[in-house]
Amino acid sequence: MYSIYEVIYTCPNCGGLLEVQHDTEALRTRSADEWKKLFDDRVGSTEWPYGSGVWGKKEWIMPTIADDNVVSMYEGNSNLFWAERLGRQIGLSDLWVKLCGNSHTGSFKDLGMTVLISVVKQMQADGVPVGAVGCASTGDTSAALAAYAAAAGIPAVIFLPEGRVSPAQLIQPIANGAFVLALDTDFDGCMRVIREITQDSDSDDSSIYLANSMNSLRIEGQKTIGIEIVQQFDWEIPDWIVIPVGNLGNISALYKGLKLMLDLGIISRLPRLVAAQAAKANPFYLSYLNGFSEKVSVEAETTLASAIQIGDPVSYDKAVQAIQETDGIVEQVEEHEMAAAAAMADATGMYTCPHTGTALAALFKLLQRKVIGSNERVIVISTAHGLKFTPFKVGYHEGTLTEVESDLANPPVYLPADADIVRDAIQRRLS
Repeated sequence: MYSIYEVIYTCPNCGGLLEVQHDTEALRTRSADEWKKLFDDRVGSTEWPYGSGVWGKKEWIMPTIADDNVVSMYEGNSNLFWAERLGRQIGLSDLWVKLCGNSHTGSFKDLGMTVLISVVKQMQADGVPVGAVGCASTGDTSAALAAYAAAAGIPAVIFLPEGRVSPAQLIQPIANGAFVLALDTDFDGCMRVIREITQDSDSDDSSIYLANSMNSLRIEGQKTIGIEIVQQFDWEIPDWIVIPVGNLGNISALYKGLKLMLDLGIISRLPRLVAAQAAKANPFYLSYLNGFSEKVSVEAETTLASAIQIGDPVSYDKAVQAIQETDGIVEQVEEHEMAAAAAMADATGMYTCPHTGTALAALFKLLQRKVIGSNERVIVISTAHGLKFTPFKVGYHEGTLTEVESDLANPPVYLPADADIVRDAIQRRLS
C-alpha cells in the first residue's frame, strides 16, 4: 500500500497500474439513502468546494485533502441531454447524451485533472518536492492540465504529437502558459518520452509529476461521470452507456464509479458498457475479438477522432475488467460512419466532436444488429465540445474530408445582394 501523496505510478513488483482504494466499510456507516441526500443537497452549492460535480462527492474521491488545497473550476454537473429527435430518427425513444464538453476546458478531462492538481498542491504544502506537472496528450488532457496547473500556480510541461491535434486544442495550453513541446512522433511516442522523463523522480525541485491517465488520481475524478449520470436519473441505472475510448482511462474510471455505487448499495445492478473505437486506432477492439486472451497493440493510423488515435493503451487491464464485469461490448467504426453520425446528430441541434460521432456510430450499428433494444435507455458520453474540432466540421460541410462522403453537407450559399434572387433561393430551399 502506498500513500496517494507519494510519487509513484506503477507497481514496483508487477509493473501494473496502481489504483486508489477506499475504505468501503467506513463508507457504509452512511446508508444508501443518506449518501443520496448528501450528494443531492450539494448540487449547485456555493459552499467550497462542494458545488463541483467532483468535490460534491469528496468522501468518495479524496477525503483527506484539505479544502484549501482543492483546485476547482466547479467542473462536472454537466448536462444530460435528452436526444429526443435523434432518438426518434434511429428508433430509440430513450436516448441521452452526457455533454461532458460543457466544462471549463471543454472536455471530461477536467474531472480528473481537478483531483490530480489538488493532490499535487497538497503534496507541495506538505513539503514533497514536485517542481512541475507534465503529460503527453492528444489535446484534451493538455488543455485540462495547463488550465488547472495555471490556477494552482504550478508549472506545466506538455508533450504533443506534432501536427496531430486541432488548432483549438493546441492553443489552450499555450494560452494558459504551459511549456508546450511538439514532438515529431505520435501520441504513443510522446507517452514513451514522458514516462522515461518522469520515472526517475527524485528529491530535486525540478522533478516532473506525471499527469497522464496511468496516474490513478485522475481516475478518481473521472469516475464521477457514472455517478453523476445515475444521480441525474434520480439514482436509476440506465441499460447501456456508450463511450469513445483511446487510452482506456475513461471507461476504467466509468466502471470504477459504478462499481463503488454497487458496493455501497446505491444501485442493484451495473449498466452494460460499450467501448467505441475508430477502425484506424482499434487495439482494444482487436483484443476484444480474441476474447482478451492477449493485449493487441497497433500503430495507430491517422483518424478524424484524433483524441483516441492511440495504438498502445495504458489502461488496458482495467478496461478489460470494465467490459467483462458489465457484459460489455467493444465496437469499431469507419471514418465515414463516424462523420455521418456526428453530422446527423448536429442536424438535430447538437454540435458533436468526432469522438462523440464514434460513440454514436457504434450505437447505430448495435441498434441495427438488435444488440441494443429500441425500448432500452442508452447514454452516449460526449467527451469533448465540438468547438474544439472546427476543422473537422468545416471539412465535412466543404466535402474535403478523406474517406468521407458528406451526404448531410450544408455549405453556405453565396448570392448577390438582390432581394428577388435571395427570395427565390429561400423558396427553393424550403420547398
